Amino acid sequence: MPSAIVLATVNAKYIHASLGLRYLFANMGELRSQTRLLEFTHDRPAAEIVEKILAEKPRIVGLGVYIWNTVYTAEIVAILKAVAPEVLVVLGGPEVSHETELQAVVQQADFVITGQADLAFAQLCRQILAGAVPRKISHAETAELGQIQWPYAEYSDHDLQTRLVYVEASRGCPFRCAFCLSALDKTAVPFDLERFLEQMRRLYDRGLRHFKFVDRTFNLQLGHSAAILDFFLERLTPELFLHFEMIPDRLPEPLRERLAQFLPGTLQLEIGIQTLNPASQKQIDRVQDMERSAANLRWLREHTHAHLHVDLIAGLPGEDMASFSKGFNWLYGLGVHEIQVGVLKRLRGTPLAERAQNLGLHFDPVPPYLVLQTPDWPFADLQRLSRLARYWDLVGNSARFPHLLPLLLADAPFARLLAFGDWLFATTAQTHQLSVDRLGKLLLAWLVGDGGCVAETAEHAGRDDQTHQARAVAKSRRARQDRSVAAENAVAATGGSR
Repeated sequence: MPSAIVLATVNAKYIHASLGLRYLFANMGELRSQTRLLEFTHDRPAAEIVEKILAEKPRIVGLGVYIWNTVYTAEIVAILKAVAPEVLVVLGGPEVSHETELQAVVQQADFVITGQADLAFAQLCRQILAGAVPRKISHAETAELGQIQWPYAEYSDHDLQTRLVYVEASRGCPFRCAFCLSALDKTAVPFDLERFLEQMRRLYDRGLRHFKFVDRTFNLQLGHSAAILDFFLERLTPELFLHFEMIPDRLPEPLRERLAQFLPGTLQLEIGIQTLNPASQKQIDRVQDMERSAANLRWLREHTHAHLHVDLIAGLPGEDMASFSKGFNWLYGLGVHEIQVGVLKRLRGTPLAERAQNLGLHFDPVPPYLVLQTPDWPFADLQRLSRLARYWDLVGNSARFPHLLPLLLADAPFARLLAFGDWLFATTAQTHQLSVDRLGKLLLAWLVGDGGCVAETAEHAGRDDQTHQARAVAKSRRARQDRSVAAENAVAATGGSR
């Protein structure tokens, strides 16, 4: 059956299920029955995506544009307008909400909605279908959260069993970190707690066990945070998995009591440290109590089973390689499980994007707009750091080398990691397509060479890691089989419906 409206986006990976698209779909009102939701990934040719969209015979196509898909979306729009110029293309999303008129993809499209378009997209579609001629670029006024329909019923049973399901208990952020789009928010606004928990109950009853909260500051409002944790503690099983993003220097006792009750493997906390450099913190308007942050991280490490994922950003103004290395070593010394080494990006609309020229920051003009050079970071150093971030994900954050990793980092973690990264790139000229087996052999070669390790010690650690990897593969295979059976059972139980 033809759909008057198609809502579509290109996700970074299949496992990511778009929360924004589902908000739009849930708020289509009387147009919902005429609307089709389609999701794609980068591994599909743009022409095939257009073919799939046009098979719905739409009058309107809404596309979500993000930093990871903006180039790909531009190709999709170009093909759409070439083969079906009568189809009206509406763009929305953070990437086209700022510096809007300067973008080629905007020039190709028929309409653009900037801001949070939960309700505005349906309103625009009504105008178009009624024969009106809206202005090309419109700004969506932020709606009261109580006016917005919940998106969670739009996750299919297959989504719940096989994909990352995103949820949000609040919107916005009260902080003003200049590199982040949340700096434009006035504050964080929570959804109605009782109604939100009812939505979570429905997802849980449908079989969802992995909840990824996208709130910027989950632990900001103690009453809401505690109630949400209580909700999941009442349903705590080894299969449950929760992801929260938390402020590092705020961990009152009621939250500690609850976090300590979660079972191993059920809780992941993403904690944005970003930088330990006071001068850098000042330049990016970041307020952070580092002593309290350190104490909280130590407490979480010692008194909970939470997996601690901590973020650092390289390339911030006021910081150089030496300063960044101190931050990395400090976090490694605290024993956090995962240090996410990121490189500063120029996000459209952020205060830092506006200050970039005055601060001497130079960014790649192509997404994801990584910083190339600053007064404190020469281009060559940022190139090395970008490669190091990739290698660190493969060697450290992947948890594939628990026995070789301590030998790699030894007494000077960042310096040794950087030296290994330089050697690895000089040896392979690759940052991708490095198999686990090959990477392990290369790591072992560096350790017994430039790394100064005793060969017997390193080889023994390498054999232990091979055993660890084999067990991990077997465990992952069993988990995939279990999820597949669960998905088939869920679909069968509902007759194949949502």
